[in-house]
Amino acid sequence: MPAPTDATHLPIREQMEALIRRKQKEITEGLESVDTVKFHPDEWERGNDGGGGRSMVISNGSTFEKGGVNISVVYGNLTPGGVVAMKNDHADLELPTDPNTGLPVAEGVKFFACGLSMVIHPFNPHCPTTHLNYRYFETWNQDGTPQTWWFGGGADLTPSYLYEEDAEHFHTLHKKALDKHDTSLYPKWKKWADEYYLIKHRNETRGIGGTFFDDYNEKDPKEILKIVEDSFDAFLPSYLPIIKKRKDMPYTEEEKKWQLIRRGRYVEYNLIYDRGTQFGLRTPGSRVESILMSLPEHASWVYNHHPAPGSREAKLLEATSHPREWAK
Repeated sequence: MPAPTDATHLPIREQMEALIRRKQKEITEGLESVDTVKFHPDEWERGNDGGGGRSMVISNGSTFEKGGVNISVVYGNLTPGGVVAMKNDHADLELPTDPNTGLPVAEGVKFFACGLSMVIHPFNPHCPTTHLNYRYFETWNQDGTPQTWWFGGGADLTPSYLYEEDAEHFHTLHKKALDKHDTSLYPKWKKWADEYYLIKHRNETRGIGGTFFDDYNEKDPKEILKIVEDSFDAFLPSYLPIIKKRKDMPYTEEEKKWQLIRRGRYVEYNLIYDRGTQFGLRTPGSRVESILMSLPEHASWVYNHHPAPGSREAKLLEATSHPREWAK
């Protein structure tokens, strides 16, 4: 038997790519264990733009109405317009200029990006939608020397009905994963998630939060890679027990209608505010099907809808309007 391969000497981008490929397999197999259908693979390429990905899609099972666990590994040139747009969120990103004219170079910035992005929409309105994304990004100067790099990502929960024990379970396991490395990370990234997942035009959050971080290069990249790996490992234990507990609960037609209204909020957020959606649609050669995989198959918008005071629906809105501390 050959000796185990030590991959720690490889460039971080290659280690991150290997990690997301491994986690895609683990996560899809874990989710399949609570459904009657399997994920279907869909390989895609960017052609001359460089790179591609593998989308794993599930639909119309007994548990999950629609979901995707997608990985992408893309590289090429980020246009000057894309660089300018990204600089609002990534201060270290630079737009190279021609030394003779001082003007931005037409080809923009050479980049590499890889990540895993997942959104799962269950059938049962008592089961929460969930999202996870971890990614790595780096750029080079025109002469091939490194320019900048960072990690980003997080995981969050979007229930239609609030079960406090579920929110506590999800948050606590993600906190434990981060506390192994730095006890300051969870409070900071939990607060960031509450602020990031805010639907500003409604002044409510998309769900009950989780963790979110971006533009992160404050530690050694190998240490951050381990933080990302431990965060990945927290996901299935934080989500599968909730699904097993809720997926066969009875529900009414009115509860299903409320779920569709909450999915409408999800759509509003993802199309208007989500950075990953915006980056994907700005990147030349991106695959729109994979980018918009996060959208539910069914959603609803009801004019001037307000749940009855004191109802379970109103309780959910209270939690999305006033973020709480969930981790134990």
